[in-house]
Amino acid sequence: MNRFSNRLCFLLVVSGWLVGCQATEPDAQPEVLFVKPTNFPEPVYALDQNRPTDAGFKLGRALFYDGMLSRDGSISCAECHNQAYAFTHHQHDVSHGIDNQVGTRNSMPIQNLAWASDFFWDGGVHSLDLAPIAPIENPVEMDEKSTNVITKLRQITKYPPMFKAAFGTDEINGPRFLQALSQFMLTLVSGNSRYDKWVRKEPGGTLTDDELAGLTAFRAKCSGCHTGELFTDNSFRNNGLFIQGSKDEGRAHVTELAQDRYKFKVPSLRNVEKTLPYMHDGRFYSLDAVLTHYAENVQKTENLDPLLQQNGRLGIQLTDNDKRQIIAFLKTLTDDQFLRDPRFVEP
Repeated sequence: MNRFSNRLCFLLVVSGWLVGCQATEPDAQPEVLFVKPTNFPEPVYALDQNRPTDAGFKLGRALFYDGMLSRDGSISCAECHNQAYAFTHHQHDVSHGIDNQVGTRNSMPIQNLAWASDFFWDGGVHSLDLAPIAPIENPVEMDEKSTNVITKLRQITKYPPMFKAAFGTDEINGPRFLQALSQFMLTLVSGNSRYDKWVRKEPGGTLTDDELAGLTAFRAKCSGCHTGELFTDNSFRNNGLFIQGSKDEGRAHVTELAQDRYKFKVPSLRNVEKTLPYMHDGRFYSLDAVLTHYAENVQKTENLDPLLQQNGRLGIQLTDNDKRQIIAFLKTLTDDQFLRDPRFVEP
């Protein structure tokens, strides 16, 4: 099946799930589960259509940790998204799924999703509410049919009352299933790192001289792509990696445009200390290796980003001291409160 057919199938699945989609029932009681950090921009997710409630959050959390979403009950969302590592697949270069099959891309962190408008390394999904369908239906991740998931959930005693608490009815359908997962994922807001406290002038918000020097170097050399308080401009770029292995064409897998070959989503750097390995295929296991790539090993591949080929040289000019100080700064983006928040653990 070619890529167009794959995309068509995905759209048909999505269309089927959207039939009958509706906003949360008006009698659901909103709780303050989503709070925008004061130094963050406004979220892009339509919270007025699906604002997290206590019951919706609990339902979404139960679903997130439930292996029943996969074909044989062995793989839950949490399999590739571990809280202690900013909801990534720790120490796995690419995702490992059902039947011990191996995927082609590194699992991206699940955090601050209310500020994202495209999902996955290639931006193949444009709505958080639809994002779970991709791993559920992927044959090497969860390998289940969406309709089967709903059938199985209807047969599990605990779920009808949880859906009733969340949506006012015990009817389990695709839209409510996806909305509940979104409600849980929307609450995964990481905005209490030491850097955030420094920006907001809160207690505990101190940075060392090395970290401040690293912030200055970061702003001069890295913020062209990792911009703003989310540390990503949410764009797709070719960052000059040596093309290897699967020869993944990235964004072009979705758009089928030559100008998008080898472009991947610019990831956020929040909690980057914990989200190793790095890059779309998890080829680098340390921040030093990442910075060494940008300083010394950027390749002149098709569609290389203009920011990595300026002034007659490839890459970013970085001294060893620059790298050391930038890494010191990046570690101030670790949000221990988020990584250990007991609300997000398996129920």
